[in-house]
Amino acid sequence: MPRFSIIVPSHGVTGRLSQALDSVLGQSFADLQLIPVCDAPDAPAAALAAGYAERDSRVTPVHSPPSAGLSGARNAGMRAATGTYLLFLDGDDLLLPGALAALDIRLTETGGVDVLYVEHERVPWWEGEPTNPAAPLLAKAPKGPFAPGELPGLTGVQLPAWSAVYRRGFLTEHELAFPESHFTDLGWGGLTTLAAERIAVLRRVVVRHRLRRQGSRLNLPGPHQHALLDQVDLVLTRAAERGLPSERTGPLFEQLFAVVLKTASRPERLPSRHRAFFRRAGRLYRQHRPSGHRAPGGSLGVQHRLLATGAYTAFRALRGVNRAAGRRAALPSRPRMLRTRLRYARDLRRPLDPQLAVYCAYWGRGYACNPAAIHAKARELAPHIRSVFLVEADQVAALPKDVEHAVIGSRRYWEVLARARYLINNANFAEGVVKRPGSVHLQTQHGTPLKTMGVDQSTYPVVAAQSGSFTKLLGRVDRWDFNLSSNPHSTQMWERAFPGSYEQLEYGYPRNDVYCTATAEDVLRIRRELGVPEGKTAVLYAPTHRDHHTGFEAGLDLEAFCAAAGEDVVVLLRAHYFYDLGRSRSSDRIIDVTAHRSSEDVCLAADALVTDYSSIMFDYANLDRPIVVYADDWDVYRETRGVYFDLPAEPPGPVARTPEELAAVFRDGSYAGPEAAALRAAFRERFCAFDDGRAAERVVRRVLLGEPPEALPPVIPLAERVPAPAAATLVRS
Repeated sequence: MPRFSIIVPSHGVTGRLSQALDSVLGQSFADLQLIPVCDAPDAPAAALAAGYAERDSRVTPVHSPPSAGLSGARNAGMRAATGTYLLFLDGDDLLLPGALAALDIRLTETGGVDVLYVEHERVPWWEGEPTNPAAPLLAKAPKGPFAPGELPGLTGVQLPAWSAVYRRGFLTEHELAFPESHFTDLGWGGLTTLAAERIAVLRRVVVRHRLRRQGSRLNLPGPHQHALLDQVDLVLTRAAERGLPSERTGPLFEQLFAVVLKTASRPERLPSRHRAFFRRAGRLYRQHRPSGHRAPGGSLGVQHRLLATGAYTAFRALRGVNRAAGRRAALPSRPRMLRTRLRYARDLRRPLDPQLAVYCAYWGRGYACNPAAIHAKARELAPHIRSVFLVEADQVAALPKDVEHAVIGSRRYWEVLARARYLINNANFAEGVVKRPGSVHLQTQHGTPLKTMGVDQSTYPVVAAQSGSFTKLLGRVDRWDFNLSSNPHSTQMWERAFPGSYEQLEYGYPRNDVYCTATAEDVLRIRRELGVPEGKTAVLYAPTHRDHHTGFEAGLDLEAFCAAAGEDVVVLLRAHYFYDLGRSRSSDRIIDVTAHRSSEDVCLAADALVTDYSSIMFDYANLDRPIVVYADDWDVYRETRGVYFDLPAEPPGPVARTPEELAAVFRDGSYAGPEAAALRAAFRERFCAFDDGRAAERVVRRVLLGEPPEALPPVIPLAERVPAPAAATLVRS
């Protein structure tokens, strides 16, 4: 029997679940059982949990349907638990190092109490100091174990379930389970404290609770707010059945109704039946008010008395006065703006144009990537929508002649941004852009994340120093309505790196459609345009940007590589777009394609790809052509940039760590051999899930035409797709 069973529900937090599980399995105290609770056997979290179970026998995954809610997930975990003590951990929180060892020592000291309350840390996003809300309450507790009546203010309802440890025998004896419906922590905390005979506290932070940026789901408006009163009634009824004195029921009553009054005073949480909520709360107040209870003083006391008498109209009036005073105190100072910003402010007051869509790619670097592919498909499927592409002034000449555009920073730029219903970008719009009610913001992204992104960069100093304010970053994320994903891995990592309330669209990347739709004639035409000699093997070399470098470094002597790899090899050099300085690095056997507008064209022209850690490998894999990873500085890159998985352990093809190894795999042909093909097949299965040639169509139909998800073209299975043919295949044909 393990000492601890740790139960971790995973619904809605798959992207961060691995961090929670790692924080448990990495504890110095190893006598534990870890129980991840997943929605269903085929859910993304279930696959993740199954991988942990294969590697560690202490992991016991269980399943609970989303309809059962948080209470059902925790109860399912409790049924599977075999440990002496139970802990609960949210799937996006962390168990701090040394936590289990400290708990074991304290439980031994206190002789096996029913409940051990602990401190927890609430961490904000991303600037600001952590808080320890339990510390003032637990500081009043006796040093050793004690009966709950000795500290009646410790009712349990003010602490979340993961701020305590519970003896499993105690829970079984009293048949305690998490109450169904919402606000289950409130009911659980009250019921367990009422049933406990001996409790203790540990004045140490055990759990790091990472605040969701959108706030608690319980604060969202909806009929679920009425479930709060069910939990209050349940706890106070159980207290009455136990015949507890008013010294114990008084603090419990006040703490529960503090939560009730907080909800009643916020009508936005109760868009309907607000009066019914207030009236039922008043009945419960009168039914459960302890004998001799005196309302607190001040404004809170007034609210108590109005609730007790059912004076809804007076309560609403008091609430209105308080909210008006708060709004006056929060009025911002009037900002100063340049003339274009003043015009922008004026345009923001004009109606949205329902037929206007604005596109931007790579901060205005031209007509490219997912925005360009969506733009082209929109002109085919939604010609009634006017499309404007935003570009820097030096990119205007490179635009296709029939693409309407606006220069970034111009008066027209601000005007279309103010009035467009649809905003489509693969990076982010400027800081000053306002997301208007009724507008639709689609974030298309521009790659599959191997390296850490977004807020995950905050723990890597080199990257964090260049990233600016994470609070501002997340403010831009708040503008997103939709976020595009090309595979399940990306879906999970975007959720983790860019936490927000947007909807994930698992439709594939529109820019990758061409890998399934391009013809043999397209491939040969592109090779001629790029100057690839006929009959040569074109190897695309695309190294990624390194945050610890100050400029472009090829990382490989390309002339020496060509000489060693074979006479038929030529290199297409595509540096990261950060280093597109407009000057060529070409020679007889090296063709610099860094400045070429379309990375998709370059990939179609290449017979094989050599890259280090660039996300281009995920796109290129859709072509099912050879890929070689040149990982000469993997350890340095992993430590300075951070990565989401171990690429050398799960590569799309052979891994070379020296120039000699790289040349050898081309010289002997193993870069395209059966072992390389097997690695590539596994990689494609994982990372090419949705890129089937119809991604742009799905995006246009869903976002611009408003069609329901079930009406969209289904994703074509990987085995049924036919990638564009490679030049080598065409020559053999």
